[in-house]
Amino acid sequence: MRTILGLLILLLGLAQGAQAQSQGREYTLGAGDVVRISVFQNPDLTTETRVSEAGALTFPLVGSVPVGGLSIPAAEQKLAAMLREGGFVLQPQINMLVVKIGGSQVSVLGNVNRPGRYPLETLNSRVSDVLALAGGITQIGSDTVILTGIRAGKPVRLEIDVPAMFQDAKGDSDIAVHPGDAIYVHRAPMFYIYGEVQRPGAYRVERDMTVMQALAQGGGPTLRGTERGLRIHRKDGSGKVQELQPEMIDKVLTDDVLYVKESLF
Repeated sequence: MRTILGLLILLLGLAQGAQAQSQGREYTLGAGDVVRISVFQNPDLTTETRVSEAGALTFPLVGSVPVGGLSIPAAEQKLAAMLREGGFVLQPQINMLVVKIGGSQVSVLGNVNRPGRYPLETLNSRVSDVLALAGGITQIGSDTVILTGIRAGKPVRLEIDVPAMFQDAKGDSDIAVHPGDAIYVHRAPMFYIYGEVQRPGAYRVERDMTVMQALAQGGGPTLRGTERGLRIHRKDGSGKVQELQPEMIDKVLTDDVLYVKESLF
């Protein structure tokens, strides 16, 4: 029994190790990272080196190797090509391991409780991890966050639906962040209600919010107000404001202004 249990623990450890290695190889190298490099059948070339502020590391025989922003497999291929083209190793097989994450940071801006720059402490930090470091999204923050950064040498801009991210059973939408990424949380879409309502003011537009729900958010009409007198002032595509007489089941849009008139009777 102990032998079987020990075998199961060993297999579990190997699976977890393989998963960690796979996650680590998605990591992109940045300034301050320390890596250990080995070349198959060339133990004298084993090197532990640091990525400079310029995004380069120093390796025997070839000198400076630009690796900043590259994934680990891409950096391995680049170094192998330099060794091969220089005639130093005919068929180099490179293994690169991140020993220490250095100055890799990500910026979190906008409507979060603690905006700032945060270090990536693990090789597989996700958007949810970074938002947690920043204290989460504020009450007036949007459900959608914007991530900008560099992937495969090209700038990217991604819009991430945070509630949907947590509802995703597979977790695919909770993407990994890379060094130098910036996450911005915009202000949530708002609507405005005034006139004969209990609590006039500005309120957050919730998902699929109806006119009835918006009116309830404002506390409903006063004794002098009437639902029949409800109007919405809404900008069209050209920016011109239109006055609409909505149904209670109509959807509220960003920047709508609801006005509840006084009852004539």
